[in-house]
Amino acid sequence: MPKVLISDKLSPAAVKIFQDRGIEVDVKTGLDRDELMKIIGDYDGLAIRSNTKVTPPVIAAAANLKVIGRAGIGVDNVDLPAATAKGIIVMNTPFGNSITTAEHAIAMMFALARDIPQANESTHAGKWEKSKFMGVELTAKTLGIIGCGNIGSIVADRALGLKMKVIAFDPFLTQERAADLGVEKVDLDELLKRSDFITLHTPLTDKTRNILNKDSLAKTKKGVRIINCARGGLVVEADLKAAIEAGHVAGAALDVFEEEPAKTNILFGMEQIVATPHLGASTNEAQENVALQVAEQMADYLLSGAITNSVNVPSISAEEAPKLTPFVELAQLLGSFAGQLTETGIHEVTIEYEGTVAGMNTRVLTNAALTGLLKPQLADVNTVSAPVIAKERGIQVSEVKREQRGAYETYIRLTVKTDRQERSVAGTVFSDGRPRLIQIKGVNMDAALGAHMIYVTNQDKPGFIGALGSILGKSNINIANFNLGRQETGGAAICLVEVDGPVPAEVLNEIQALPHVVQVKALSF
Repeated sequence: MPKVLISDKLSPAAVKIFQDRGIEVDVKTGLDRDELMKIIGDYDGLAIRSNTKVTPPVIAAAANLKVIGRAGIGVDNVDLPAATAKGIIVMNTPFGNSITTAEHAIAMMFALARDIPQANESTHAGKWEKSKFMGVELTAKTLGIIGCGNIGSIVADRALGLKMKVIAFDPFLTQERAADLGVEKVDLDELLKRSDFITLHTPLTDKTRNILNKDSLAKTKKGVRIINCARGGLVVEADLKAAIEAGHVAGAALDVFEEEPAKTNILFGMEQIVATPHLGASTNEAQENVALQVAEQMADYLLSGAITNSVNVPSISAEEAPKLTPFVELAQLLGSFAGQLTETGIHEVTIEYEGTVAGMNTRVLTNAALTGLLKPQLADVNTVSAPVIAKERGIQVSEVKREQRGAYETYIRLTVKTDRQERSVAGTVFSDGRPRLIQIKGVNMDAALGAHMIYVTNQDKPGFIGALGSILGKSNINIANFNLGRQETGGAAICLVEVDGPVPAEVLNEIQALPHVVQVKALSF
């Protein structure tokens, strides 16, 4: 009989689901790391929320653990590489608390606009300071939404019902989807300049970390109010404090913080700050939803092997796995390659399957490609949520299947159309089972994808390869593989270099400064 540990507070409904399906379950909350490590080896499944930190030492001690289920969307408290390396499935429930989180953002906006927490405290103290708490109306104000995905779009709908003007910054939001939502798509600087209120609903990634900092806050309208119910780390707290003290930012309502649990914080005690302890998903309805979902998903996997909402393993049946697995890896790599090079809104994604692969379960492959494509910007995306997220953003996804007609027995081509350009990348799986790139933007080449890559587009002119090699050598960066392709002599060329480690920004800048170089990008896989 499988055995599951619930280490964070979940709805009792989760316990009942496990028990009804014949799974033994223990509820032990509030464990510290050493206590968790001592007992985790006895369990096949671990059900958590955000409090339990599943670190590499915990995973190393989990001798029998097969699945980790997160009741909620964020899995930043789970070390995914360590779990994946040990063959542990990590699942989440990406859509169970969207309405609750959106409603909390709206509630925080009201509280901020009308000084409700401060007025409540004053009134309870018997002060009756009516003239002190002069708020502002929301009607006719401009709300800027940073991140207009599932939760952000719900916030937009509620704000429009309050007769607010809504503008949104989201690289994956198309003009068509913005029109459907009734919002105006703008760039970040425009949003900062025009917004009376700014609310954040984006995951924490390398591109969104510290998105509101000293420089960006300086671009905002004087008297702006900021709401963050998404992730700590999106706002530089020291810069926000300075902007409030300077009188530029009128106030902020924060449900998340750079370090949690936030027992102390430089913003605590400021009259202009409304703070709650990460309550975005804390309603009875949301907790019931995610508890039911995570218990069902974990039970399905432990009893039948079915994989749902996994963030580290595609959903593939046991029968399909042997032949699909290398093509799933190829599709996700193609998506990741295109996603890391895409910085503007995506309109269309076309995936062509030719030869043997066209007869496989291409839905799984398409989901894998979309996962790779969206993850560089959205982080919390998996093979189940990727097509839903793409649809929410108005991205048109299409598949083309055909018999073999070229030199390769089978291949996949991914084409992405954005606001600025169209980019395609194609690959195949060789007899050794390893994926290979065979074409980028119409330029033929044969390249394996390593952990660290440098992608360069340039004009095919003498001296470039030597200059590039000199920069890398001078910077003590070792070349593992070097791949070249060009359209014609002296024309557009592509260079794809695998190196042994991350490439510093100053090295990329030096390469960018070389004559005839058009674009340089560090890629990781």
